[in-house]
Amino acid sequence: MSPTQSPPPIPDTLEPALRTRIPGPESRALAERLARVESRNVTALDPIPIFWERATGANLWDVDGNRFVDLTAAFGVANVGHAHPELIEALTMQAGSLLHGMGDVHPPRVKVELLERLATLYPRGDSDEPPRVRSVLSSSGSDAVETAIKTALLATGRAGLLAFEGAYHGLSLGALDCTWRDDFRAPFDARLPNATRFATFDDLDDVRRIAAESGESIGAVLVEPIQGRGGERVPTRGFLRGLREICDEAGWLLIADEIYTGFGRTGAIFACDHERVIPDLLCVGKGLASGMPISACIGLESVFEAWPRSQGEALHTQTFLGHPASCAAALASLEVSRREDLPARARKLGAEVLERLRAGLSSVTTVREVRGLGLMIGIECNRPKISLDASERLLERGYVLLPSGDGGRVLSLTPPLSIGRDAIMQACDAIVACLADAGGYESR
Repeated sequence: MSPTQSPPPIPDTLEPALRTRIPGPESRALAERLARVESRNVTALDPIPIFWERATGANLWDVDGNRFVDLTAAFGVANVGHAHPELIEALTMQAGSLLHGMGDVHPPRVKVELLERLATLYPRGDSDEPPRVRSVLSSSGSDAVETAIKTALLATGRAGLLAFEGAYHGLSLGALDCTWRDDFRAPFDARLPNATRFATFDDLDDVRRIAAESGESIGAVLVEPIQGRGGERVPTRGFLRGLREICDEAGWLLIADEIYTGFGRTGAIFACDHERVIPDLLCVGKGLASGMPISACIGLESVFEAWPRSQGEALHTQTFLGHPASCAAALASLEVSRREDLPARARKLGAEVLERLRAGLSSVTTVREVRGLGLMIGIECNRPKISLDASERLLERGYVLLPSGDGGRVLSLTPPLSIGRDAIMQACDAIVACLADAGGYESR
């Protein structure tokens, strides 16, 4: 976008418009084709999913021409909305000049620009200025966590980590060792270091217990300020600040995994900002570029000094580090979020959504709790079957949601931060009606 052009407005979110039964015939045909060529463990084909064709803002269209409202932001990624025009323009311009570079040998200019921008956003606690930080760019959330794990080992000399029950930090081997779910871990246990102790989430006393028992084995605490795939679990205010204090007392690093919560999702740029906590290391991804694969581990300069200076061969890198197109998309996404103040929008709209859902579901006995912060909201049901069935029925009405939490008992709402207010309120009413109907069946 040229300096003289006015930025495009946040696009309206259109209500669902369905032309076929869900899933439609084209989606069904593609499911059959996919089953013949993809590992059977990747895409669940029972029930048959919809296959996406295009998306813009908070709407998506499947291959059968059905229009949906996306209440997932595609795994919490599309913070500024799908295919935001400024992001597309930035991608197009960057691809036209330099699509791929040599990120750790002859770096592209845009890599430097992104690293500089990220440094200005780091949580600053009670200070007016952010601390001095360093970063390593990568491609996925797991990559960022792997960087943090290696950095913590170098900085502390201790391989052990403390993570939390319900945690999800990725599925690469290092990150998997810190991920709670046994169904992810068990098939690969023989390759895991099992160097992680798990504490009860939102329980500082349990963290202190492990600190007393662990001696010198643990070097860092790895925590999601709000658990995402664990079921949108929001800890008691003061939990994160308490962790910071325990880490300081024990000589541990505090690693904040903000891959899901970062860049405005919870109503602040980072969830750490709600308690003015400065982590030693910060993992980010997903909403960083609103659709392009890029992540980063950012951390205090004093911590990153544990890495030796590169002599030509980086100890931790990858082919697509600092990928120019992804860096350009990230810069565009961050600028849209800043200009539109999407964190404030998420804070205000999320409070309205919580109020609407809590009021509508207060008498539905199959719903245990409605919780969240910003536009990261979970509806916990009594049994996984209730939420799983509800997500299927809502898809048939044109709303895309994901289950989360233990066995999928939580309906997760993490829409684009730019979603239209009327559209998300209509979605809330559809969710309430669906769960109320499920409650009626449950009681009979």
